[in-house]
Amino acid sequence: MDIGNILMIVVIIVGVVVAGMYFLNKWSYKKMDEQQSVIERNKQSATIFIIDKNRGKVTESSLPRAVIDQMPRYSKILKMNFVKAKVGPQIVTLICEKDVYNALPVKKNVKVELAGMYITSMKGMKSKEEMKEINKAKKEKEKADKKAEKAEKK
Repeated sequence: MDIGNILMIVVIIVGVVVAGMYFLNKWSYKKMDEQQSVIERNKQSATIFIIDKNRGKVTESSLPRAVIDQMPRYSKILKMNFVKAKVGPQIVTLICEKDVYNALPVKKNVKVELAGMYITSMKGMKSKEEMKEINKAKKEKEKADKKAEKAEKK
């Protein structure tokens, strides 16, 4: 076999992989849009008291056995964001998105939008840009405090 044949085989394999990824991505986005529309139809506002937040595997959480059995296999392997909260008179474990998880305060009442046991958003939550600006301001303040401490020591 000469270099031309090897190169042709590599090009064909790369083409097949790219085509497979394209159709897999297209199927994935279609499925995600369907799920998002179901979430939008079923979400409702509720005031909850956040007891605890943690990140872990589904099998290690205190979710009901029926919920764990219905989840896909790959979801059982991945770590997810869990929130233990008091919704009305009962304490439940809820699943939430990463940006919502980072914004939720512990030991406080929060108004959120729930779709079943999934927290989709929080009322009054800051956008990603606002959170970046706040974190940047905090870091700058910490640097200024450190400089002030060093100046006081001298």
